[in-house]
Amino acid sequence: MSNDNINRILQSFPKTRPPLADAYKKIFETEYIANREGTNTVSSLTQKLESWMHKRVATYQSSGPILEVGAGTLNHLSYENLSNPYDVIEPSEFLLNEGQNIHLVRKVYTEIRDIEPDTSYDRIISIAVLEHMLNLPRDLSVLCTHLRDGGTFQAGIPCEGELAWYLGWRYVSGLAFYLRHHLDYAPVMRHEHINTSDEIVTLIKYLFNDVTIKRFPFPFRHLSFYMYIEARKPNFDAVRALLDQNL
Repeated sequence: MSNDNINRILQSFPKTRPPLADAYKKIFETEYIANREGTNTVSSLTQKLESWMHKRVATYQSSGPILEVGAGTLNHLSYENLSNPYDVIEPSEFLLNEGQNIHLVRKVYTEIRDIEPDTSYDRIISIAVLEHMLNLPRDLSVLCTHLRDGGTFQAGIPCEGELAWYLGWRYVSGLAFYLRHHLDYAPVMRHEHINTSDEIVTLIKYLFNDVTIKRFPFPFRHLSFYMYIEARKPNFDAVRALLDQNL
């Protein structure tokens, strides 16, 4: 990995989320929940495609506690073995209020840094979340400190910044959004997807010594919509360096 590349990415954080105009703010929560729950035709199709990420993450089972980062409406819970303690991080109360599985959750955290220092997990997972995080290097570093020895970090992400993903949201989700609201979808994407898949992968490879990546539906850059990342063996020299910087 090029030092120039990782340094360039690290220097771009923390990021700032572009604000939404009032016309978008009025419909934001409703649209967000619809996208998470698949309550219209396009979001239902998107949910079917996104199920690949959920299934990939759930394929890896463990006997210890699980932490889901950015649990949203708790739609991933139905894919998991619920015999393990299951904690979640979710800052948006309006999403949790839509969740039907909250009774299955052991503990809810609002922020990553709310987790007690001595709490650790066999698996830390996220689905379609890392692209939204404003200070991804810091947050990933903190999560590394909560991963048990031999534990696994798993993430499903959209291939943000690649051609197939761009064409998908521009001419499918974007067109449907325009027909519903007569608004361009691009400001929503810029507001939500702060990080590209390249940035996310580079950071994970910097912080972990063992990283496996799978793509869907085709195993090629610019021809896939989603990516599954499985990471083990945190590089604690890199983790400590980032935490010391207090990004």
